[in-house]
Amino acid sequence: MRIRQALAVGLLAMTPALTGCLTYTHRVPRTRLPDVVYGASLDQLLKQADDRFDAVHSMTLFIEMSTSTGGSMKGEVKESINFKGYIIIGKPEQIRVLLLLPVVRSTALDMVSDGKSFKMLIPPKNCAIVGSDVVTNSSQKGLYSLRPGVILDSMLIHGKEDDQLVAMTQGSRIIPDPKHSKDLIEEPDYDLEFLSQPQGKVAQILRVLHVSRVNLLPHRQDIYNSEGKVATQAFYSNYQKFGDVTFPTKIVIQRPLDELGLTITVIKGTNFNQKLDADAFDLGPIPENYATYNMDDPAVASTVPCAAHAPQSPH
Repeated sequence: MRIRQALAVGLLAMTPALTGCLTYTHRVPRTRLPDVVYGASLDQLLKQADDRFDAVHSMTLFIEMSTSTGGSMKGEVKESINFKGYIIIGKPEQIRVLLLLPVVRSTALDMVSDGKSFKMLIPPKNCAIVGSDVVTNSSQKGLYSLRPGVILDSMLIHGKEDDQLVAMTQGSRIIPDPKHSKDLIEEPDYDLEFLSQPQGKVAQILRVLHVSRVNLLPHRQDIYNSEGKVATQAFYSNYQKFGDVTFPTKIVIQRPLDELGLTITVIKGTNFNQKLDADAFDLGPIPENYATYNMDDPAVASTVPCAAHAPQSPH
């Protein structure tokens, strides 16, 4: 008994040494809260989402775009060089994407969609791709799976549909501190969950819109597929004012199930709500010397069509 008491007294005597002289301190990034944080109700956030969507009738975006394919499943990531070009959007579901080859500035890719089907011309390969805006073959991965609707849904953030339910939670994200490069900011946000009408007692999550409480603008959108998996993630940053429209000038689109990524940077010349030319979404007939691939055909989808990879620089 005396031995145990002596041991206890000895350990207590060593405590100051263990908590003082024998400690080691190392620096970790300091995290602080933003200088200004705004509050809003769910109704206010939904109205703001509707107002932002309704404020855009058309857009012509001059852009730089790069792609990445691959990831942990493949063990490698392939990134394309930056292509300049433009994206034209006309409501409700029209979109055109035109990319130019570096240096020579000739067309690398020209794609249009009316929301139901798309057509894409790739002049450097004398090749065309056609198909529906919905992937009909689950084996299509990477750029096989890219459809114009993915870009459209990421760039035009919809508000609440009449048949949807909405729930709101609060969270936060950690971002670099612009004032102190080695420190971080814990930025609170609102998370708006858009749900389908319940089937029995179960409602399906359709998408989640993450709204920063620093400026009450979306910084991320998660879009789910019918299996409840995240099909598309879009990240928004560097908002600028274009007339009456506030729009992000950097949009990063990730397709985690397909191991595909797009980075779109908006550059000078961009404008909103101007009248579009009558032929803005008309590519004309496919040239006779082009090979045409229909991505709705399972036999074609299992091969390597011309647009299965990003256009490459001729140099």
